[in-house]
Amino acid sequence: MIVSSPYDKVLAGLTVRELTASVLGANGRSSATQYWEYGDPAATTTLVLVHGFRGDHHGLQLVVAELLGAGELPRAVETDAAAPALRIIAPDLPGFGRSEPLPDGDHSLAGYSRWLREFLKVLARTGRLVVLGHSFGSIVVAAAVAEGLAADDVVLVNPIAAPALSGPRGILTRLAVFYYWASASFPERWGYALLQNRAIVRVMSVSMAKTQDPALRRWIHNQHDRYFSAFANRQVVMAAFTASVSHDVSEFAARIPQPTLLIAADRDDITPLAAQYRLQSLFPNATLRVVDNVGHLIHYETPKPAATYIREFLAEERPE
Repeated sequence: MIVSSPYDKVLAGLTVRELTASVLGANGRSSATQYWEYGDPAATTTLVLVHGFRGDHHGLQLVVAELLGAGELPRAVETDAAAPALRIIAPDLPGFGRSEPLPDGDHSLAGYSRWLREFLKVLARTGRLVVLGHSFGSIVVAAAVAEGLAADDVVLVNPIAAPALSGPRGILTRLAVFYYWASASFPERWGYALLQNRAIVRVMSVSMAKTQDPALRRWIHNQHDRYFSAFANRQVVMAAFTASVSHDVSEFAARIPQPTLLIAADRDDITPLAAQYRLQSLFPNATLRVVDNVGHLIHYETPKPAATYIREFLAEERPE
């Protein structure tokens, strides 16, 4: 079932090209990464988006629409910033959405970091490169940049600033650890059934959504229903989950000299705001912007202010 939303007109305004890249793995074999290209293919600034755990490229579409001016909703944050024309690339992480798993089966953080660096080698991009990661994607991006990815700028949305088990809802994270352990331990049929259980997916969705708008809440839950279980196999899910709770952005911040924008939420149950301020202090050159009255779903609930902050960041003058 597809639920209509207040953002239908926003999404209808997008022009998109679906493409496939063959990305070399650590074992010398390649796998297919599906990605979507928005905006101007000839733009001198390329923005690459890395989505979060168990999602796919759909999760960041509203931010894309707002960045490209496709939105028709009242502007939440006004700005005169004239950001450059953009070519936006949104891949599905290996093993999620329509992308194949990594050919060596290594869906650890190291595996995803290596994939991102190799994927960007495949893209025929010129000029300025900006990489953006949301949630688990923030850890993947941070690790890749710290390990040599030659990005010019970095944007992290709802960054995982501290170990997930220490967050405001650490007990829920521990329950999630048990849930994924059980999913991996059960016989295959029952393990898949548990991972794709709609009631459990709904509990996860309800716990993250903060908006009081009933139409928007229904749409968010429908997005999770449609895309949260689009994974290749349970081994991929378990490995990616382990990576997501075993690492955080603070491990890599000191090794990221590039100008970095952190977009945090004041009601994020995974990373408290105090940890975001601490994370900012660990970067050599980071700016923190806080979106009020939202939690871990900035990309769904408040894409317009997020896009405004990104445009402002991209429009800033950089020293030669």
